[in-house]
Amino acid sequence: MSLSVFRLDAFTAVPFAGNPAAVCPLTHWLDDELLRAVAAENNLSETAYFVPCGDSYELRWFTPRCEVKLCGHATLASAFVLMQILAPRRESVLFETRFSGELSVCRDGELLAMDFPALAPWPCAEPPTALIEGLGRYPAEVMQIEDNYFVVYESEEEVRRIRPDFRPLEKLHPAGVAITAPGEEADFVSRYFAPSYGIPEDPVTGSTHCSLAPYWAERLGKTSLQARQVSERGGEVWCEVKKSRVILKGNAVLTLRGELLI
Repeated sequence: MSLSVFRLDAFTAVPFAGNPAAVCPLTHWLDDELLRAVAAENNLSETAYFVPCGDSYELRWFTPRCEVKLCGHATLASAFVLMQILAPRRESVLFETRFSGELSVCRDGELLAMDFPALAPWPCAEPPTALIEGLGRYPAEVMQIEDNYFVVYESEEEVRRIRPDFRPLEKLHPAGVAITAPGEEADFVSRYFAPSYGIPEDPVTGSTHCSLAPYWAERLGKTSLQARQVSERGGEVWCEVKKSRVILKGNAVLTLRGELLI
């Protein structure tokens, strides 16, 4: 048995930047453990799988360790495969997901625009000791949602200088950790750590912008924002906040395609 595999760099217009994701189109769902094993074999932060369902597609995402509820860069990569490779005349695609409802993607000039739920964070009254120990630098503010902490610093330079200790951060499972600050050239910058999911630092994390964009939109008094994730690979996300939704826009680049024998 073989699976088609596409590898793409998301949230970048050039190869070997942004966030790499694997995409595997399927005709029907395979066993969950096999999906996880394929993701582990790909050894990327996310592998996305989609199955046709009428006029839409069922979409799921797996890290090398487990399934996740929402993933931005692998959704962008999946839409690129469908709209640029498998059906290049297609203008939009609708994904049905198990945990995050319907997610639509459409063309927006040279970009692909994803319609995601806005997940506005709330203040964290008592930041966990492991959070501060893991980051090694006390923040100006800590926000949170159900499965992520958002640690706010005063400057982009502080965010860039963080050298996390992943052992304490891993104890925060199931929560990951985003750090963020006002940007020098972008509206805001961020980095993201999820060691308990097998992702020490994620290069560009679309899903965290579902929370970062509403936070910075309120703080900066604007609904359209340019974001930059300042990981080693780096990437760009254009965000537009629309009440209960966030439009996340980005590029993607195909870097590899082939067959995985299983």
